Amino acid sequence: MNTVDEILDYAIDQEQQAADFYADMAKRAEKGGMKEIFLEFSAEEERHRDKLLNVKQGDQELHANQAVINLKISDYLVDVEPHENISYQDALIVAMKRERAAFRLYSDMAEKVTEPALQDVFLGLAKEEAKHKLFFESEYDERVLKDN
Repeated sequence: MNTVDEILDYAIDQEQQAADFYADMAKRAEKGGMKEIFLEFSAEEERHRDKLLNVKQGDQELHANQAVINLKISDYLVDVEPHENISYQDALIVAMKRERAAFRLYSDMAEKVTEPALQDVFLGLAKEEAKHKLFFESEYDERVLKDN
């Protein structure tokens, strides 16, 4: 990936994959509340994809303007592969790790582009992914760690 268009195309594809992943997780969710949360995250990833499509067409409006707390729970958990009968705990681990990877992707992309407006877009997307990770880490802390 050397050109801005290649970077954007890759990011757009990653957002679509994330949207599809969360939609699939919603289908598997046993709890109604989690189903809704996964559907909302799927929709959020689709909004990210749409923002990137707009950036590719010249509309750059996403900014990184606030810090997000990092609980670092996902840093200490073993990777889990999504499967047909995934548990709630494992679904949270997969989601945390995906969001952490997306955060790193956008942070790395921000470092690779030289155009300040694109850097802002990628840093803004990184912040959004960090917020998602924080949500899943908080949920894990509240529902899994406190129960054990």
